[in-house]
Amino acid sequence: MLTRRSLLGTAGVLAAGAVLRPLSGLAVTLASPALPEINLFTKHLVGLPYDQLAQTVAELGFKGVEAPVRKGGHVEPARVEEDLPKLVEALKKCGVAITLMTSDINEVNDADRSEKVLRTARALGIPRYRMKWYPYSGRQPLWTELDAIRPRLNELVSLSKQVGILPCYQNHSGPKNVGAAIWDMATLMRDYRPEELSWNFDFFHAMVEGGLSWPNHLALARDHISMVYFKSFTWKGRVPEGCPLSEGTVGKDAVVLLRKSNYSGPVCLHVEYLKGKVTDPGALKVAVEATRKDFATLKEWWS
Repeated sequence: MLTRRSLLGTAGVLAAGAVLRPLSGLAVTLASPALPEINLFTKHLVGLPYDQLAQTVAELGFKGVEAPVRKGGHVEPARVEEDLPKLVEALKKCGVAITLMTSDINEVNDADRSEKVLRTARALGIPRYRMKWYPYSGRQPLWTELDAIRPRLNELVSLSKQVGILPCYQNHSGPKNVGAAIWDMATLMRDYRPEELSWNFDFFHAMVEGGLSWPNHLALARDHISMVYFKSFTWKGRVPEGCPLSEGTVGKDAVVLLRKSNYSGPVCLHVEYLKGKVTDPGALKVAVEATRKDFATLKEWWS
């Protein structure tokens, strides 16, 4: 439900949304209440055999997933050539595609097998990947640290262009994360077109960092957004704690702003508040029901 405060915040950004240019090849004008492409981040399902994972996702009604291909994910980078084709094939049999790969990659190096991971993913039809965050060390001025990131980022974007896969950067809250406040990573992104480097815009983290000004964060990132993330939280003292989508701070006003800015790209649902592992007794049933509930909430917001 839109509160008076959120409506005031929305009104302040709609003018900005009116001048935001649409994404080249990534978004088109949204003129109807049709649902966008809604994907599922499968982090909370890591540990399931690939066939069971695919069946679970398909039965929930998703056609696309964001799949962790990183240490501790569905696929370990060390085994990407062997295991990623198996995951892609299992999902394909159930009518599901990997629309985004979550990675440990934020530079070109041998340790992360960055080039091998990206080339394997693209050969299997995966169009984009989420980068690993850049950290602040806290030992130098922020501008100095951002300048040091530029050549690493440029090399990675250049490789990604050669491979034909889109690098995406998530805003993640916390003082150690470049991009938490949007402006810093947005400064680096100004060197690139949206089809070369993009945002995965996370409303959870934007609202944690932005307080009342989170709509400005959206406006600042908007022209480079290629996917948006939905999950929610409540405050436990000064710490944000994840919760079901219908019970937290993130709400329908986020959808209102996306519509006003003519965004119609893909959306991804994150279910990250569950405890334990999906392989624990009874945990899969809990994970399925939580996902089903959050999926219904997100579809209701869009309608």
